[in-house]
Amino acid sequence: MDSFKELQDTISAALVSTTRSATRISGADIPFQRSLNPQIATALDSQNARLLQLAERLFENATASSDAVGPKLPDAESIDGNWRGVVDVIDSLLEKADTSLDEYTGVIKRLSPGADQAAIAVKPRPNLATQKHIPKPQLSFEHVPKNKETGGFRPLMSSKPHAKIPLEVCLKTFKDSNGREQYSHPYQTEVESYEYPASMYEKTEPHPYPPFESTSAAFVDTPESLAMMLAELKTAREIAIDLEHHDNRSYIGIVSLMQISTRDKDWIVDTLKPWRRRLECLNEVFADPNIVKVLHGSYMDIVWLQRDLGLYIVGLFDTYHAARTLGYPGASLAFLLDKFVNFKAQKQYQLADWRTRPLSKELFEYARADTHFLLYIFDNMRNELIEKSDFRDPERNKVLDVLNKSKETALQRYEHPVYDTELGLGPMGWYRLISRTPVQFTPEQFAVFRAVHKWRDDVARQEDESPLFIMPNHAVFSIARLIPSDKAALFNAVQHVSHILRVRADELVTLIAEAKGEGVNGPDLYVTLQRIADLRKEERAQPETVPVQVTPTPLAPIVRQVPLPVALDSPALRASRSSFWGKLWSGAVEQRRSLSNLSINLAVPLPPLTAEIFADTNGVAEGGTPMTEKPEHTFVPKEERPAEDERTDIFVVKQLGGRKRKRAETAEDLTESTPQLDPMQEDEIMLEETPVAAWRTEKEAKKAARKAKKERKTQEAAASEGLNYDDEPFDYANAPSVLHARDAEKKQTKKDKKEKKKDQGFNPYSKLTDAPKGLPRAQKESAGRSKTFTS
Repeated sequence: MDSFKELQDTISAALVSTTRSATRISGADIPFQRSLNPQIATALDSQNARLLQLAERLFENATASSDAVGPKLPDAESIDGNWRGVVDVIDSLLEKADTSLDEYTGVIKRLSPGADQAAIAVKPRPNLATQKHIPKPQLSFEHVPKNKETGGFRPLMSSKPHAKIPLEVCLKTFKDSNGREQYSHPYQTEVESYEYPASMYEKTEPHPYPPFESTSAAFVDTPESLAMMLAELKTAREIAIDLEHHDNRSYIGIVSLMQISTRDKDWIVDTLKPWRRRLECLNEVFADPNIVKVLHGSYMDIVWLQRDLGLYIVGLFDTYHAARTLGYPGASLAFLLDKFVNFKAQKQYQLADWRTRPLSKELFEYARADTHFLLYIFDNMRNELIEKSDFRDPERNKVLDVLNKSKETALQRYEHPVYDTELGLGPMGWYRLISRTPVQFTPEQFAVFRAVHKWRDDVARQEDESPLFIMPNHAVFSIARLIPSDKAALFNAVQHVSHILRVRADELVTLIAEAKGEGVNGPDLYVTLQRIADLRKEERAQPETVPVQVTPTPLAPIVRQVPLPVALDSPALRASRSSFWGKLWSGAVEQRRSLSNLSINLAVPLPPLTAEIFADTNGVAEGGTPMTEKPEHTFVPKEERPAEDERTDIFVVKQLGGRKRKRAETAEDLTESTPQLDPMQEDEIMLEETPVAAWRTEKEAKKAARKAKKERKTQEAAASEGLNYDDEPFDYANAPSVLHARDAEKKQTKKDKKEKKKDQGFNPYSKLTDAPKGLPRAQKESAGRSKTFTS
């Protein structure tokens, strides 16, 4: 302890002294000092070289036991360009130092046989993998997985229990939509024709589960224990199934563990044994129509069982579909465990390395909990589905909806992953990756991206590794963006280099150079994406037929039926009448009313409208005269206008322009009748007088009478004074102003002053008045109320 304390004090003193020396001069002054004193420049260069050498040695030591790659630092300027690598190495150093200090100070203690230390030992963190590198179990399988198959996936079954169609008939192939040969689902007929037991529609009390703390699961890792488990499973009416899958160190993935539970017992099956294909015997239970199989989120479980073990499910009930049908806020298994059992699942073990053997207690209990409570959850959800279902209405039968979706899930088929180099479609292609990432690639960069992605997939198939383990996705984008030309640039672009990439670095650098050259005349990224979008649009545009209920046949594969395209020259179907308005215009006898029978209620009623008024004359009037957009109005002199007593009490509406002209009326003419004119002959439509029109006419007549009376009084007053009323009126516009009579005098005075200043001579200070004014004094706000609130 004393020696460590002394070392710590020595390091701290050295760091303090170095820091003080480095901060005595500002970084901005260093170039000035370099140019001022050449000796300082030489000393700085030597110290920089020494520090860079120490940093490289430190990086080499730090990265010796990890996957991190230390950056090359040839000069001080290279630190900025390689700063990300520097940060990664420093982070790894700090983590190691933190762990070492915790172990030294006793925060973390190693387990020892002593009882005292075992009692005070801190509980270890969740162990995702006790070993850093685990030997690949797939290499010891009797049937080693192959990753280069391109044909259809042939079922792994050697026999077919509970068969309605013989296995030999089910193994016949068919062509899919892409023209590839595929095998049909061997239990398709059995799944489609399956009838769930009557208990599925009967509400019963949920069966209690055994206590989790006082019970345990049996571990099945031998053929003898497998036979014992199978015998007990055959007596059950419902079983719960779950899988644990690993895909980080395998190209297609491995089923690492299988959990099975009945009402009274749990089993954990080791599916990594070399004889794992013998688990095919579980089809005697999994395909038994008398046993309901309960799984949660079984979409991928169905595929994994087929791919690795040759197992198929008949009579599936998926609690995930039940949760969605019931409208739960969550549909995960952890949510259901918390809702019905109040059990908190430790989801940090979900990403554990399930290849670890022997299984730790935490992993064993986590795997067991996935199926131990599942049948109890199934009972509760089935009862709730029955309560919310209306069995008389198929659309409201929630139980039937869940069972149909479960059947569709059970009919999923596994297919070999085929890599599409050109368009990158499929689960392993590059299209899904690049469509989710907004990038802007040149043709060269796009060619490099596709080449590196294809290289990563090929290497993953050869090494039986996950493509992400070979190289992460962001590294593929970095390589395409930077296009490294050597190994050093490649490692800087990738950062975290796997051991496989380190060995094949020269191969990848050569591939990148070739792809860059081919990309000069290669396809453009956006043109390729648009091509894929057009292809998908054409697929979606294909009309779909209504599915017809057909009795399943032995050779009927699960293929989407595409209808034949309609001939291009076939006439378009057109209805005899529109149904856009629904039943609004429908009736036994549809009566079409002519325009002349339409009744329009207006404030000023129109005359009877005929069809001839709305007839299209193509711009020519009835008399043959071309019609203009606006009617031409002819000016009529006042002398030729009709007298007051000759005017009619009408509104005249011109047919051509739709304009109306109002004529004045007198009170004496209100009683006269208005003559009816033929609208087609006189080109005018007469509007009958209404009470509103009569009231307006009477009002205007009174106003005219008052005006005439006023004029007579004015004439009489002028005559009495001996004035002639017809003399020329006073011109107010040209008369001299009274209010502004002195404005002219002021203007003349200003003009005289200007002329006087000009006579005085040159003034050198006259331009000073044209200078801009300075800012006013800042007005400080006094204490108290703000100016905003002053009144």
